[in-house]
Amino acid sequence: MSEAKKILTSAIQQKRKVLTVQESKTILIKEGFPVNPTGYGQSLEEIISESKKIGFPIVLKVSSEDILHKSDIGGVITDIRSVEELKEQFEIMKEKIAKSLPNARIEGFLIEKMESGIELLIGSTQDPMFGPILAFGLGGIYVEILKDVVFRLIPIEQEDATEMISEIKAAKILDGIRGQPIVDKKALIELLMKTSKFIEKFPEIEELDLNPIFATDKGVTVVDARIILNDPAQ
Repeated sequence: MSEAKKILTSAIQQKRKVLTVQESKTILIKEGFPVNPTGYGQSLEEIISESKKIGFPIVLKVSSEDILHKSDIGGVITDIRSVEELKEQFEIMKEKIAKSLPNARIEGFLIEKMESGIELLIGSTQDPMFGPILAFGLGGIYVEILKDVVFRLIPIEQEDATEMISEIKAAKILDGIRGQPIVDKKALIELLMKTSKFIEKFPEIEELDLNPIFATDKGVTVVDARIILNDPAQ
């Protein structure tokens, strides 16, 4: 049994639907997805140790099944550039979470390498009539504001992936505007294809959300991920 399958099986046996970010990113890494360097810690000492391994600047994120929109409550702090700044921001984050969601269960904290680029998303959901559907569009804060997303039934072919990239309203951004570099579309197509095959391989996944994915002229990097499993009661 693969490492990814072990994590999924364990969650199903525990009757858990939502995987932690750490579990989700571990599965993706094991399956060959381009995921940014990520560490995990529960204490400040562990977080500092992981930050030094990854190298500043870093992003600090809370890991909790009870917090789906981490940035809304101060659960994400970006561009931390030193240990002293990390200590300060860690305390600020804890205070904000305690104030907004005092009953949230905190599993720990993710420490990630700071990335940059155009923010995109790739996702999947199970449609009761058509089966698994793949989504692609602008990611980050633009998802709910612009809703610039296109869809295809899984599995997709390379031609489908190419069309999806060209069909979003903001497609010109990927071609480089105002001096910005052209996005590596080959890497983006490969990621769409890989995601389609991944969902086929693991039918127990009900929803997959890779958002944001940072795209540059040098490739693509999955920065955040969420995996939701089929209802254990079904």
